[in-house]
Amino acid sequence: MTDRPDIPDALRDAVERTVQATADTRLRAQDVVDDLGGTVDELVKNAERGLRTGRRSVRAAVGERLPATGDEMKGLRAELRRISQRLDSIEARLSEPGARSAGQGSGSKPKSAAKQSSAKKPSTRKSSAQRAPGKSSATKTAAKKSRSK
Repeated sequence: MTDRPDIPDALRDAVERTVQATADTRLRAQDVVDDLGGTVDELVKNAERGLRTGRRSVRAAVGERLPATGDEMKGLRAELRRISQRLDSIEARLSEPGARSAGQGSGSKPKSAAKQSSAKKPSTRKSSAQRAPGKSSATKTAAKKSRSK
């Protein structure tokens, strides 16, 4: 019966090997989980970076094609009003008696050129007094351009 003392030792060795294998398995599983977590974190960071880049690209591409905002339209209307007022004042000054025409008094054109310029067709542009009230020519031109787009 010499085998009896070996049985407890064998059992003890088996239990120690089982505990060690369990601890090793746990460490390997923890390493795998850590690696997986790091990989997922890296994938998330790359995806976020790609989304930011995509957003910037879309904004750049779409931003040029977006219609004007209300504030931009207000600014354009105000600018058109200022231009229309300037044009009206220029036209009023040109229609005043004694206003100089382009060829008179400058002395830069020879007399034959002055005669030729007076033979040209008169301007078909309406003066500010002849225009329909309410809309200036600048507003009409801007409206035509926006419709053509």
